[in-house]
Amino acid sequence: MSVTVRVWVQRIGVTALWIAAILLWRNHQTSNDLSTTEVGQRFLDNVGSEWWGVLAYIGVYLLRPLVLFPASVLTVMGGILFGPWLGVAVVVVAANASAMVAYGVGRLLGGSDTDDQAAVAEASSDDRQSFITAWSRRLREHSFETVFVMRLLFLPYDLVSYACGALRIRWAPFLAATALGSLPGTVSFVLLGASLERVDQGIDGVNPWAIVISVAIFVVSIVISRVLRKRQP
Repeated sequence: MSVTVRVWVQRIGVTALWIAAILLWRNHQTSNDLSTTEVGQRFLDNVGSEWWGVLAYIGVYLLRPLVLFPASVLTVMGGILFGPWLGVAVVVVAANASAMVAYGVGRLLGGSDTDDQAAVAEASSDDRQSFITAWSRRLREHSFETVFVMRLLFLPYDLVSYACGALRIRWAPFLAATALGSLPGTVSFVLLGASLERVDQGIDGVNPWAIVISVAIFVVSIVISRVLRKRQP
């Protein structure tokens, strides 16, 4: 079996398993008439204050990108389960590990290193390159800075991870930029969760100070990302 055929068999296999996982999860939600927050609340009710709660939470967070469960909901749940301090620590570990899962899947589905080099060369020689091509090239050449800005901008968490894996950027700058760039958002959502008793109770149960602090962190994050974008080459 040639290398090209083997790569395509791998891509088809990974894609089939990924689609199957998403469809099974959606079918479970639909058949049980569960919203996203209701699913989260069921998990909270089952875990409660059990000693294995941290392990269960991290395990669910690792599976989350495979079924496209919102990272924001699970992060808020971390604040409810573990409080503000332990919650931030647990979510940082879980979120970054899940980002690597999505990155790994994207890498399996992406092109080879030879394809990447050809794409970069083609982009460099085309004066009319598209926005996507330009952004892809920036990701490859300035991985840490670009991923860091995207995380500060609160771009779709899993989309960024899958794209970085597919473009085969180096894992070390991706992970470092994700850890640092996602921290403001993590703190914001964990603080919101820590002021709640249930994930499905809505905004009425949120401590006003948690909202103020979260919004302030969000605004600062956006401002920093704008400054950094202007300084990027």
